[in-house]
Amino acid sequence: MEDFTPLINLQGSRRMKNEREPLLSTSDNSLDGSHNEHQHLLARPDLRSSPENMIVDVNNDNDSLSQSASKDDPAYGSASETYDPSMHRTLEHPTTNMDTMIHLLKGNIGTGILAMPDAFKNAGLYVGLFGTLLMGAICTHCMHMLVRCSHELCRRLQVPSLNFAEVCYRSFETGPMGMRRYSNLARSLVNMFLVITQLGFCCVYFVFVAANLKEVVAHYFFDLDTRVYLLLMLVPMVLLNLVKNLKFLTPVSLIAACLTVAGLACTFYFVLQDLPNTHSVKPWASWAQLPLYFGTAVYAFEGIGIVLPLENNMKTPEDFGGWTGVLNTGMVIVACLYTAVGFFGYLKYGEDVQGSITLNLPGDQFIAQLVRIMMALAIFFSYGLQFYVPISILNPSIRRRLHSEQAQLIGEYLLRVGLVVFTFLLAAMIPNLGAVISLVGAVSSSTLALIFPPLIEIITFWPDGLGRNYWVLWKDIAIMTFGICGFVFGTYTSVAQIINPDLH
Repeated sequence: MEDFTPLINLQGSRRMKNEREPLLSTSDNSLDGSHNEHQHLLARPDLRSSPENMIVDVNNDNDSLSQSASKDDPAYGSASETYDPSMHRTLEHPTTNMDTMIHLLKGNIGTGILAMPDAFKNAGLYVGLFGTLLMGAICTHCMHMLVRCSHELCRRLQVPSLNFAEVCYRSFETGPMGMRRYSNLARSLVNMFLVITQLGFCCVYFVFVAANLKEVVAHYFFDLDTRVYLLLMLVPMVLLNLVKNLKFLTPVSLIAACLTVAGLACTFYFVLQDLPNTHSVKPWASWAQLPLYFGTAVYAFEGIGIVLPLENNMKTPEDFGGWTGVLNTGMVIVACLYTAVGFFGYLKYGEDVQGSITLNLPGDQFIAQLVRIMMALAIFFSYGLQFYVPISILNPSIRRRLHSEQAQLIGEYLLRVGLVVFTFLLAAMIPNLGAVISLVGAVSSSTLALIFPPLIEIITFWPDGLGRNYWVLWKDIAIMTFGICGFVFGTYTSVAQIINPDLH
């Protein structure tokens, strides 16, 4: 999940007025855990009426939350039972179920879908088939966990909504006494992994664009090293990300979405032709390759950061959950689409499949080369949206340390240029697209999607809300163990492959 719809953060009083905030934006709480003292809950405009067609996320005042009820408050029980967060959300034009579905699909479908055939190569045809469906079910369940914990904490604190970092922070702060001292650390870790995740996505985008351009130019003109294309992209990428107002990137984002749809349609056209027998590929791979599959699969399904902003802005938030709700319906579509691309892509190209399925398309056909160009442009234009997430988290810390407005402006521009150069250097060091995707998924996506949600649920509902015989506790421990194992082994295997690309 990588392509995230931006949001408007209405509370960053210290931010520039023309700055638009991204979907995964947290409050002005940065990695150091500090927070604002005098913020106010403002109305959130409808995403359909905003200039950028954005989702809006409201960041609650942390200090005001401290005044709310907690489990230690005698009035906590009656207050939390009668408080309905959705009834207290100030929404001028709430989003419909269809709006939410579209943004859920857009937030979960990105470069990861083009890497799924490579993931199937590391798992085998049938292990990849059932493993991807299982991974989708687990990630969807973790999204439900996060929404459930958000609702419980909103009732407990009597606030309308919380974002990812705030849910983590408040679960620790209102949880068992021994865990409350770690609340600031927990919030900082969530923000840190959000930054790592998004910068990792940016590195993948760099490598993806360079690899596809290399294939096109090599076919028609001459062959150059991938790093040459990375260097040629650096200046345009820096200039693109100096644009601070997403209003000016809206047409670019629309073009990117159209190019992505067209590119995927053409890719399916090539993949579904002359499919070989299923016996031509291996049904399962070795145990040593499974961590690479895990990293790529969880990278693809990492859309948990968009869940709370989507639910918080719905006209009928009760339709978001449930067996036939918006979340389940959207994630079933996502899981089926990812499984189909992985299954047929690996069946078509077998062990020759590359880190992006576009690199396997026949080079002697003009349409195939056009697909590479379209997808490269789409990902290039999408870089700016991904880039707004780490900027929104890190920039408040920079601005607090600078006093004059001119110094703050210069500091922000230096931060933007520095982060683009940083992702460029990482991409130049690791031009192996498949390994980069697996590493980003194993390190950060698994942490946000599979480790934090069950941990938050355990702490939020400890000790009386974990079910009969603590079955919720054991279920969450199992998911966390799965995520931790994927983190450790996926990271180790991805780094080993980066160091030695010929390692199998």
